[in-house]
Amino acid sequence: MGTRKVVVRNRIRPAGMKKRAKSKMRTGSADAILTEIIRNGVMAVTEEMKINLTRTAYNPIIYEALDFTTGLFTAEGETVSIGLGLPSFIRGMSNTIKAFREHFAKLGPGIGIDPDDILVTNDAYTTGSHLYHFTFAKPIFHGGKLCAFVCCMAHWAEVGGVLGGVTTDIYSEGLQIPIMKYQKQGVINQDLIAVIKMNVRIPEKAMGDLRAQITAVKSGERRFMELLDRYGREPVLDAIRNIMDGSEAMARARTRAIPDGIYEAESYMDDDGVETGKRVPIRVRVIKQGDEMTVDLSQIGPQVRGFYNSGPSTGYGCAQVAYKCLTSPQDYPVNEGSLRPVKVILGNASVVTAVRPAAMRVWMTVPMTVVDTIFKAMEKALPRQTIAGHFADLVSGHMSGILPQTGRLFVGSLGPMGGGWGAKYNEDGMCATVCLNDGDTHNAPCEQSENKYPILIERHALRQDSGGPGRFRGGLGAERSVRVRTPLALNTQMERVHCRPWGLAGGMEGAGNGYRLNIDGRELTDFPNGKMFRRFKEGDVYTLMSGGGGGFGPPQERDPQRVAHDVRQGYVSEKMAREAYLVVLNSDGTLDRDETGRLRSSTTGTSVTVGQNDGPKRETP
Repeated sequence: MGTRKVVVRNRIRPAGMKKRAKSKMRTGSADAILTEIIRNGVMAVTEEMKINLTRTAYNPIIYEALDFTTGLFTAEGETVSIGLGLPSFIRGMSNTIKAFREHFAKLGPGIGIDPDDILVTNDAYTTGSHLYHFTFAKPIFHGGKLCAFVCCMAHWAEVGGVLGGVTTDIYSEGLQIPIMKYQKQGVINQDLIAVIKMNVRIPEKAMGDLRAQITAVKSGERRFMELLDRYGREPVLDAIRNIMDGSEAMARARTRAIPDGIYEAESYMDDDGVETGKRVPIRVRVIKQGDEMTVDLSQIGPQVRGFYNSGPSTGYGCAQVAYKCLTSPQDYPVNEGSLRPVKVILGNASVVTAVRPAAMRVWMTVPMTVVDTIFKAMEKALPRQTIAGHFADLVSGHMSGILPQTGRLFVGSLGPMGGGWGAKYNEDGMCATVCLNDGDTHNAPCEQSENKYPILIERHALRQDSGGPGRFRGGLGAERSVRVRTPLALNTQMERVHCRPWGLAGGMEGAGNGYRLNIDGRELTDFPNGKMFRRFKEGDVYTLMSGGGGGFGPPQERDPQRVAHDVRQGYVSEKMAREAYLVVLNSDGTLDRDETGRLRSSTTGTSVTVGQNDGPKRETP
């Protein structure tokens, strides 16, 4: 039976619902107490959105890997709070909301954004990412006035398009949804639902994830409306302005502490998957002056034929993620204020400003390396805030085939595997941690993956000697060996095989990403890059290997006892200990102090005596 609806203050509510009580608070500037209440309130809004999404999604890449972001934004599209998620989504969501506003403003009276609308797109050139990321946003009206948006961007399992190989244009990558309304004044667009169902291979999962995202934005609207009703629209919006201004002030103060200057660095992507071995240059230039920083990405390589492209939202996002990490990593909520002091210069039609019809499927690999390279540029200016290079890839295999039990198609991946992060000036890098671009995302439990897909995970372990040697060692990568239990196709899209994670301040590079195969009992390891599309039969084994992080500081300055401990743990081999760290061990694995002293003295040309507690100590930041 349908629900009769009546219009109340330009908001649509079911008949019989009580009117919200008007706030008794005086309109005006929010004081410090109210500002702190709202600071925690907006974080609670986006956190509840995040929880509701993960509890109702059908796709493990959402509820297990957490490949999504929820957010609250001002009426103008400025970020208020984010439920991480992926940090690189922040600018994409903000720009998408601004694009929603601009699009509907152009359509004229009567076709604009109304109460109880829900807007949607997966346009790659708006979001900056690929077509798998569906973005839903709901406007929030209070007292007839548009005062905020809630938004959710999440990764769907598949959206049509080809399943494997390298795509060379956006049209082969799946269904494209332009900016439109999923719901208009409470009425769902059933034609859009029909189009989506007809263009995806597993519609029940797509519809389940769609409903989960709608649940997230509706719960966000409800919770923010409670704040508006309780404290009043203007006081809440004043408090949000206070929060942003405070974040901006802290970011500017920390920026002033950075030495003025021009800082540059360069790295590269291995290739685009089409022209094997042709490097894609990643050049960054950072200009620091006073309380502002300009990140110049205009010299990054042009967009490529393969699918390693991303849109302008990602270009801006790279600079902003790096800037926030360097200046205000602990300032919450994540909001527009802390990003105001950074300016971004982008070129035209580059791998971070691609234009239609560039392929975008593996958009996420480029920004990781760009952020890494910005840190590399800032080493001399901020040696205590930067980290050495990390493995910078998802290291994920995308599988498809037929489930033998049901005869139905399956499409999925084992999720991001995690790898080594770069060392800092005062500590080793993290091991087997998901890449920088993916923030809060998780790897998937082996048992869950085996339950969902026809595979057997024979080994999932840290990768010895993958961390770059240094005074502080880079984090270790991981390796996962998977035995196929039914014929399937596997697609890998790994980067940073040849551009290995670099060390800083004399540290050495870590191992690159890679893979090896065991086909009919033969081990295959010699591959030109990390891109593969291959069909496997029952019994074949593939092993994906994530790289390690770069080291920080000269490795011969590492505490020999810590090297001995690394060898005992299996992190470092005896060969690596001797050749890179100049450390000699006894047959029982203990440190041979005399031989280590002689080796270090003869190699460095200075007298070295290795005592019981020699070596650098961990400092307190």
